Amino acid sequence: MSLTEDLKARSEISAKKYSDSIHTIMNKGIQTIRDSNLISKALKTGDQIPEIILPNAAQINISVQEQLLTKKVILSFYRGGWCPYCNLELNALQKALPEFEKNGATLIAISPEIPDNSLTLSEKNNLSFEILSDLNNKIAKEFNLAFTLSQDLIEVYKGFKIDLEKSNGNPNQQLPISATYIINQNGTIIYDFIKEDYKERADPKELIKVLKNK
Repeated sequence: MSLTEDLKARSEISAKKYSDSIHTIMNKGIQTIRDSNLISKALKTGDQIPEIILPNAAQINISVQEQLLTKKVILSFYRGGWCPYCNLELNALQKALPEFEKNGATLIAISPEIPDNSLTLSEKNNLSFEILSDLNNKIAKEFNLAFTLSQDLIEVYKGFKIDLEKSNGNPNQQLPISATYIINQNGTIIYDFIKEDYKERADPKELIKVLKNK
């Protein structure tokens, strides 16, 4: 199955698993992001990216601009290793990695999780691409992707045993909108996929198609 099909199947399982009250709170969270018009302010195709230097899972600083010296970069912002939709996405990206590289691109994922948690995720999923820690959502804010969770959504997450304060190393209760970009070698975004609904992600097949055409 494609990533899009996997995400839909996961969403259908979730719909049956949780109560109507939980779904109401989670759907309200998505609608709040829509109402904020945050996506209209986010960096998109044609924009230049800011300088990005972040620590990877081994706490070694990685520069996206240095990666761009030799190839395009696929940049994926995800919420964290606790998110099942993020794990589906990262595994699908890993499977597509040879095709990305064949078409002149490297893959870098960014989340607000501390490096220790990124390392655990990388080991658990056997990921071979860089996972960078965007502490305090610094880069996500520069892309205008960061938002703060409502108190009722925080309580739902706690009920799921998701501790964002521990995961992200701060009490901010902020996450990035899940977003995927393709960036050419001069730092210009040539593709963007940004959705308020965390259950929607860029399909690797679409990314490969873009790489072949640009």
